[in-house]
Amino acid sequence: MGELCVRGSSLAVGYYNNPEKTAAAFVQNPLQTAYAEKIYRTGDLVRYNDRHELVYVSRKDFQIKHLGHRIELGEIETAISSLDEISMCCCLYDSKRSKIVLFMEQEMTRTEINTRLRNLIPDYMLPGKVVCVDKLPLNANGKIDRVKLRQEYID
Repeated sequence: MGELCVRGSSLAVGYYNNPEKTAAAFVQNPLQTAYAEKIYRTGDLVRYNDRHELVYVSRKDFQIKHLGHRIELGEIETAISSLDEISMCCCLYDSKRSKIVLFMEQEMTRTEINTRLRNLIPDYMLPGKVVCVDKLPLNANGKIDRVKLRQEYID
């Protein structure tokens, strides 16, 4: 598994009026030392399947280290979303308390969720806290607003 990077003649030169973000995402290709060649670091984690196809795993910024394991929060969200009664959920990591926090719109206890998840994910990936909300907040792009959840419930 690794980060998906893109290169080519039609690669953008950077982010508009954002030199810091440009410097972080548009970098020299580490596999090419003979001449300057920029690649774009997408932030997506991918892996090859047995047919040599790239398979999306999750976002790089959703990877945490918990109890000595590298965990993709997206894997936990996928497992939880596979439960029939769950429509929307989101996992964040509370590093101060060393807990995986699950946010969801359905009323279920941590014990109920973890009992159902034990067959789907390892114990070290089980949420340490469950927060049930009436409605998960969405950002301007229609995605779950993780920043708002973190500010309201974790920080």
